Amino acid sequence: MPFINDVLAENREQNEAVKVLAVEPRQTRFLFDPEAVLGRLKQLIIGQPEMYEAVGDMLHVVKADFREAGRPLAVLFFLGSTGVGKTETVRVLTEAILGSAEKLCRIDMNTLAQEHYAAAITGAPPGYVGSKEEHTLFDFDKVAGGYGRPGILLFDEVEKASQAVARALLNVMDAGVLELSAGTREVSFQNCLIFMTCNEGARELEQYRQSFSKGWRKWLGRVPGKEREEEILRAALRRKFDPEFLNRIDKVVFFEELGDGWAEKLLEVELVRLNQRLSKHGVALMVCDAAREFLAAGYDKRYGARDLARRVREFLEPPLARAMLEDAACVLFAADVANGRILISKG
Repeated sequence: MPFINDVLAENREQNEAVKVLAVEPRQTRFLFDPEAVLGRLKQLIIGQPEMYEAVGDMLHVVKADFREAGRPLAVLFFLGSTGVGKTETVRVLTEAILGSAEKLCRIDMNTLAQEHYAAAITGAPPGYVGSKEEHTLFDFDKVAGGYGRPGILLFDEVEKASQAVARALLNVMDAGVLELSAGTREVSFQNCLIFMTCNEGARELEQYRQSFSKGWRKWLGRVPGKEREEEILRAALRRKFDPEFLNRIDKVVFFEELGDGWAEKLLEVELVRLNQRLSKHGVALMVCDAAREFLAAGYDKRYGARDLARRVREFLEPPLARAMLEDAACVLFAADVANGRILISKG
């Protein structure tokens, strides 16, 4: 029965192939480790569980490298109030994946408020100044990345750009390419992670939260609902952006407000970063409990992590700088509090 024998032989070959696939490690061109990147993100960006999950999912899909051709690797939209870590998330990701936050291509969208600024994205049209020079805000090398590393692009505060500028991005988000207006060059974003940050709806969200600090809601102990907060932000997005724009986003990620309970952890992150900068000068800083309490006590959750960073710059860095300049040989300093001021001494 030659026919049956042929079928059995083919089945054996298929089974052997399956066994080989099961034991051989799967190869991928990207060099970063998703779990290591995610661990770094959780260490430096505090209190954002939804972001951890969304970015973790994105990193694993990109690493597996089976995304649809002809699109960017990912398009993520970070939405939330100021100071919750949206921009810093992208900087930390860039540092963890590419080795330096300076390899990020960041475009500050609040400088593109007028319609004619769309040329800053697409390049000047034929016949206009700069059309032949291919002037755009994009850093082509940073956007392109390399075979083993993705490019990373951030459109920061995208709600502040004009609608004409936002529409100029549609083909970038959809097809992963941008043809400059002069027709001289086509820029590819197909090896690029694209992020957008947005504060749209933050004012309405703050009004909703404030309504729980007075009246019958406060008397009954009611607290703001997360689902309602997200709906306020979604409604604000729908009012601001065209459906075609929103439909090209892979995921909208909501960043949570960093309440008073996060002050100590946020401060710890700022102190770690300060010591990293000091290490380049061969200096380390110990901050006592009293100084930590002093810095954290003035935390204003309306401004998030930026408020603690500002307090470190205002109250801790100036006396530390004076101490370093007065005693250049000292390599260890300690921070304490006396009479409402931070004092720096030798450690």
